[in-house]
Amino acid sequence: MTFSPADSLRQHGIPATAQRLAVLRAVSSRPHITADDVAEIAGIQIGTISRQAVYDALGVLVDKGLIRRIQPVGSAARYEGRVDDNHHHLICRECGRVVDVDCAVGAAPCLTAADDMGYEIDEAEVAYWGRCPECLSEEQESTLVDSSTRPRQDRWSAASQEISNIQPAKK
Repeated sequence: MTFSPADSLRQHGIPATAQRLAVLRAVSSRPHITADDVAEIAGIQIGTISRQAVYDALGVLVDKGLIRRIQPVGSAARYEGRVDDNHHHLICRECGRVVDVDCAVGAAPCLTAADDMGYEIDEAEVAYWGRCPECLSEEQESTLVDSSTRPRQDRWSAASQEISNIQPAKK
């Protein structure tokens, strides 16, 4: 049985405001989304929303377990709706793309510490770093073509273009 975003909020004891619903929908629409992108998408959906309202809603949704916050080293915090498992992330060093990867081995916490130092470990956060297939492909192409004559594709601009194509919610 699937629940509407409003039902999900209410089940977790959260009042279903327009701002919280817009933030939850934005996070659900795009995995590993930044707060800035959430604000932009939510603003398109409901007309206007303050940055503080976005951060407040994100904080409540994370605290209640409806979304997950990750923060790769050197990157802005990102939010995702995949919360019912202990998965990990692959992060491209060049373009910053983040993708999910299933648990390394077995059930949570997926890794066994050599010495748990008396802690009861229930989760392991693993980030795999490298280069995504697109960046590798671009590098291979650039060795074949003089890079001074070929403009580099900007994935962040492509993501911004995706956001600008989002339609406001029907009233």
